[in-house]
Amino acid sequence: MNDVLALTCDLIARPSVTPDDAGCQALLGGRLARAGFQCEHLRLGEVDNLWATHGSGAPVLVLLGHTDVVPSGPVDAWHSDPFDPQIRDGVLYGRGAADMKGSVAAFVVAAEQFIAAYPDHPGTLAVLLTSDEEGDAIDGVRRIAGLFRERGQSIDWCITGEPSSTAVLGDLLRVGRRGSLSATLTVKGVQGHVAYPHKARNPIHLAAAALAELTARQWDEGYESFPPTSLQVSNLHAGTGANNVIPGELQVLFNLRYNPHWDAPRLEQDIVTLLDRHALDYTLKWHRSGEPFYTPEGTLRRVAREVLAEFAGAAPEESTGGGTSDARFIAPLGAQCIEVGPVNASIHQVDENISVADLEELPALYLRLIERLLA
Repeated sequence: MNDVLALTCDLIARPSVTPDDAGCQALLGGRLARAGFQCEHLRLGEVDNLWATHGSGAPVLVLLGHTDVVPSGPVDAWHSDPFDPQIRDGVLYGRGAADMKGSVAAFVVAAEQFIAAYPDHPGTLAVLLTSDEEGDAIDGVRRIAGLFRERGQSIDWCITGEPSSTAVLGDLLRVGRRGSLSATLTVKGVQGHVAYPHKARNPIHLAAAALAELTARQWDEGYESFPPTSLQVSNLHAGTGANNVIPGELQVLFNLRYNPHWDAPRLEQDIVTLLDRHALDYTLKWHRSGEPFYTPEGTLRRVAREVLAEFAGAAPEESTGGGTSDARFIAPLGAQCIEVGPVNASIHQVDENISVADLEELPALYLRLIERLLA
């Protein structure tokens, strides 16, 4: 079995449902240490993090990934056990195959190959792994980035192995991500009988105009390759379940995905101003998942474009779409960040999978990127 395929299967067989690493980083750290990397295992809360470096000084290139996976869902919905890697018709099935144990295995194999070929390379090659990307993302790269600030650890370039390709390996280069801001809005009313509305205050009716204004608002027209900022209501809850009771409280969950026109404090203030204008009795709880980042034209973006064109046969689409990734915590350190990885069609789904041919090609892709930047 090909080395990267064997390593990916070994990782999939470890049920590392976030934030449990299930021994993945011990396995990977052992291989990197044998290749000559200095490995630092950082256990923060329930989260495992691995910082492995080879070489010294600038430039610093970081390969960023995560060993945790989302839950499998109903096991009987899968055609095979999600944590028992299976190959069928040239496709590897298992939870994490595409997101992102395949990329993590390819990182390690590429790093081993690079050090073997260039033992005295200039600069620093680093691998940063966490088991807290699919969960709360509190004790993972967010905490590590704070530690790097305290240490004065600089990073020039960061390649995240998130599954970014759409149809064929290398057809998309992610050069930024939108910010994500979530809120829980609780609007207070007075519970009562529907036949006596004058003795009650219906929070759904009270909040309707404000919610209509929030959802109809055009926040901006986009930013360079970023789409316009979007607010989406994801959940509404009120009432006792009875049709003759006016609820005493309404809870609304919503999320904003925003481009670099905004930051979280400005968005929060705009929304508070709107709600205050509607004279609601409310509380608002925010969760800042991460600010947007964008890598402009430069060495990393140019090299990645050229390398991906070699592998995909055409220049990649350069995109800022998708959700969030841990690169949002590395970019504020001053790093140029991109995301390059396998096809994302099956991520988080039942029967998650990756083409064996693509998986076996991934180490060569990452090795070529490393060579172009550090050799």
